[in-house]
Amino acid sequence: MTDVRAVQQFYGRWARYYDLIASVPLVDSWRRRAVDALALQAGDVAVEMGCGTGANLPLLRDRVGPTGRVIGVDFTPGMLSEARRRVDRAGWSNVHLCLGDATCPPITPGVDAVLGTFVVGLFGDPASVIDEWLDLVDPGGRLAVLEAGSTDRWVLKPLNLAFRAFTRLSAPSNRGAVQSPAVTLDGRIRSAADRIDARTTGTTQNTLGLGFVHLWAGRRV
Repeated sequence: MTDVRAVQQFYGRWARYYDLIASVPLVDSWRRRAVDALALQAGDVAVEMGCGTGANLPLLRDRVGPTGRVIGVDFTPGMLSEARRRVDRAGWSNVHLCLGDATCPPITPGVDAVLGTFVVGLFGDPASVIDEWLDLVDPGGRLAVLEAGSTDRWVLKPLNLAFRAFTRLSAPSNRGAVQSPAVTLDGRIRSAADRIDARTTGTTQNTLGLGFVHLWAGRRV
């Protein structure tokens, strides 16, 4: 079970520094790929679950234009405060931020796209969360999920040991854990991927970052 308070405290502490990671050129390229996978058009309504400090908001806003709408959802006040500063500086009147839980988002159905980047691994039941997200999307709308996990490339599998160590050190909470955070993360990613495959059409999977980063995208049936 995810320790919600621990997750909030963890990301709250790192809110001011989160953009330093998000703006690293390689990470930035992954985020752009995820936004591109949504195939947004001017006037669309796009929702980002777990928007954090808002690193993806400029990308989403560029795609939907001034006639569209972008909604960012996050349950960490510190992260949203940084995102609000970004929105205020840019003067975007069509970008809205919402303090809420991405597992039961306070969003009215009827949106064109949903994006989740590096957030699915936090959910205890990722498949049901993917269902929640897809239920918000109109038929024909798109979902994109970007996540980091262990690599399947046999040549690089020795690097999974380093990834597991990194995951253990960076996990928001290990309290009550009965297995490695990396193993838990990989299981959650598989669960989310299986549900995306089951509920979308034209589904694609792209492997990035030496196989440690995965991007799934599809159109709601």
